[in-house]
Amino acid sequence: MSSVQYFKEVASEWDQMADSFFGESPRKTIYQNANWSQIKTVADLGCGAGYLTEGLADRDVKVTAIDQSQEMLDMMKSKLGEDRIDYLKGDGGSIPLQDNSIDLAIANMFLHHVDHPPKTIKEAYRIVKPGGQWIFTDLDEHENEFLVTEQHDKWMGFKREDITKWMTEAGFINVEIDCVGADCCASSSSSDSEAKVSIFMAKGEKPV
Repeated sequence: MSSVQYFKEVASEWDQMADSFFGESPRKTIYQNANWSQIKTVADLGCGAGYLTEGLADRDVKVTAIDQSQEMLDMMKSKLGEDRIDYLKGDGGSIPLQDNSIDLAIANMFLHHVDHPPKTIKEAYRIVKPGGQWIFTDLDEHENEFLVTEQHDKWMGFKREDITKWMTEAGFINVEIDCVGADCCASSSSSDSEAKVSIFMAKGEKPV
């Protein structure tokens, strides 16, 4: 089964799954690190069913929600509607937005599902305006192979030094990586294996 097929099958359950996997902490951490006084446009990359976007309803921002799964986009649209939200199908290898068009790019648990993380980070840099931000949360490096075989993760988390390197090479400045203060927890459906993986937040700015 491909990751596209996997997310098609779990789209209707994704909100409950996400809550059990990682709860509120990643979302709150991203919100707390954004320079909201300078933000009018946001790209939610790998948006899923709207985990990040749904918390922006009380902010005066225009969101572009992007996901490779049409089923996820449809689920999100049915919940959040189309007021100040545009929905686009796309993946991290070629984000369907123009250069320098977004004030803030955000993502949660997205990078470990892409084919080539450094390329996705470069794509985030491309779409963010000078002075804009890229903030995301993801998993620290781990050894839980069932997350690859059962949940179709493409990467078993990341070393933080690699994230720093990729962001710096892409052109971001003021790169920071820190603990979210929560773990992503999951149980295998085919064995007694359980995963408890720490979550990090990474952020950087595009030079003016």
